[in-house]
Amino acid sequence: MRIVSLVPSLTEAVAATLPDGLVGATDWCTHPADLAVTRVGGTKYPDLDRVLALRPDVVLVNMEENRVEDADALRAAGVELFVTFPRTVDEALTDLGAMLTALGAPAEPGWLADARAAWAAVTPPPARRAIIPVWRRPWIVLGGGTFAGDVLRRLGVTNAYAADPDRYPRPTLAELREQGADLVVLPDEPYLFTDDDGPESFPGLPYALVSGRHLTWYGPSLAEAPGLLAARLAAAHARPAP
Repeated sequence: MRIVSLVPSLTEAVAATLPDGLVGATDWCTHPADLAVTRVGGTKYPDLDRVLALRPDVVLVNMEENRVEDADALRAAGVELFVTFPRTVDEALTDLGAMLTALGAPAEPGWLADARAAWAAVTPPPARRAIIPVWRRPWIVLGGGTFAGDVLRRLGVTNAYAADPDRYPRPTLAELREQGADLVVLPDEPYLFTDDDGPESFPGLPYALVSGRHLTWYGPSLAEAPGLLAARLAAAHARPAP
């Protein structure tokens, strides 16, 4: 089967399980680091002519990562799509198993079994109320019904915007500071938050810098995500007010 993936986490999942089938991936598909397949542009604006030139049997897409118009164009060209849109850890694990079976994997890979076991073993600490920015200028935060929000919920983090009808609200900084949060979680993607870029906007508030790949990707990284994220959350520290 010839597979093109337009979703970085699914690229990693296929490369770890059915590497001979993967013929194309986006420029943002960074794992594994030695991935040697044809690049087809970005996740939002892939080069569809290049995708079609690879003669794929299936293209992997995600309803949040990719544009509807690109999916429609591929379908119109006769290409089969495998579509994912997990909003919880359990949905992600289910989608991954279904996808790999559909792609011809003879059995569940070890990394997926490890991921199931790792998340089943999670015992969350007492909940902390947090704001979780994913961008700044303007500020964008996790809202309700997101995969990353469920990841954090299972690790004892209550999203201050979990009840927001918008999946990615755009509050002002003043509104963020009024949420009564006792933690701010700052991933390194899509915006690269660092010790010097992000925490200074929330003086005195404990903050945790976390791996965006382990927070938002659903693939082999899910096996180590609970341990790595829990350690970063536990190490959250407060920066003195300027």
